[in-house]
Amino acid sequence: MKTIKIAIDGYSSCGKSTLAKSLATELKFLYIDSGAMYRAITFYALKNGIIDRSNTPDLELLKESLKKIDIRFQRMPKGNMHTILNGVDVENNIRSFGVSKSVSTISAIDFVRTEMVNLQRKLSENDSVVMDGRDIGTVVFPDADLKIFVTASPEVRAQRRYDELIAKGEEDISFEEIFENLKSRDKIDTTRAVSPLKKAEDAVLLDNSEMTIKEQFEYALNLVKQLDAYKDLTK
Repeated sequence: MKTIKIAIDGYSSCGKSTLAKSLATELKFLYIDSGAMYRAITFYALKNGIIDRSNTPDLELLKESLKKIDIRFQRMPKGNMHTILNGVDVENNIRSFGVSKSVSTISAIDFVRTEMVNLQRKLSENDSVVMDGRDIGTVVFPDADLKIFVTASPEVRAQRRYDELIAKGEEDISFEEIFENLKSRDKIDTTRAVSPLKKAEDAVLLDNSEMTIKEQFEYALNLVKQLDAYKDLTK
């Protein structure tokens, strides 16, 4: 059976996960949050002392630990997907600012990315998929039916992240701290040697700095509906 792959890449806190989830729900496709997978590994590494206070990981211990890490996604009663790490729901844990401060360091490691890319491809073998991340259109699905590269200004992204964390009860953080963290993550993500964040040549650029969530969704959904592959799928 013909399946469709939609790749959504972009900077941290630019709204790509919100967009990807909405599209997957509307289209009844499988949604895979690749960022959650790297966050799960980062959470495991922090919890088990694999990363020290200077944010430096023990590479040998991390490589050995990957053999003990099982990452899955579970659909909850309301339809949203939660990240399951070794049988435990860690969806809230992996969204903490503590994990955010270390995730770009972990995700820049070559053997971690190789392991995750293999898993991402395996999870999407038999389904139409919407997947978001940093290298979906360039590495994971270079032949995706549709590639969207999402961006927004650093100030807008930092404000969105700040509001999200405050709403979750993390009141001991400042906007300035989040803004500096985003700039640091952007630098690591775009300059790392393995699978750096960059716009695929055939990706559609979507700057949502001044767009509502609804406007962004409707724009992306229209792109999907224009695909010949989607028209064939819905005949």
